Amino acid sequence: MNDRSPPRRKPRPQPTATQRALGLLTRREHSRKELKRKLAARGVEPDEAAAAIGRLAEAGWQDDTRFAESLVRSRAGAGYGPLHIRAELGMHGLERDAIVAAMETFEGDWTEVARDLVRRRFGEAGPVDLAQRRKAAELLMRRGFDGERIRAATRFDPDDADT
Repeated sequence: MNDRSPPRRKPRPQPTATQRALGLLTRREHSRKELKRKLAARGVEPDEAAAAIGRLAEAGWQDDTRFAESLVRSRAGAGYGPLHIRAELGMHGLERDAIVAAMETFEGDWTEVARDLVRRRFGEAGPVDLAQRRKAAELLMRRGFDGERIRAATRFDPDDADT
């Protein structure tokens, strides 16, 4: 009987916390808080995760400012308003000043972002009757736009509902 089994491969060494964090950062920007959470989910101890993230930040791989600016561009492009984006940045553990600075990097017009979203959902003519304007206003409210921009994008004024 011939007992020839294939040669066994050496098991791969477990990646270090820095390697794991770097792997996440090569896919997209992450905040420090998000990286800590993801590393913890992968079994990395909190002190080890913090040290790895610190090393990557020093080397320029992780940057909360760059992350925040990227998130603002991404969410605005997807039709989210400033209220939603500010809240999301806060959930990522960014300080108020960092959030304000990131929001100021947006070079677009929030009213135009709202109008584009309404056009995508209701066609080029936009909402044509009161019921559609109300639906458009509710959509924009859920997406994080303020009343002024909602009215400008939908031509909906809550006072019209009584007439």
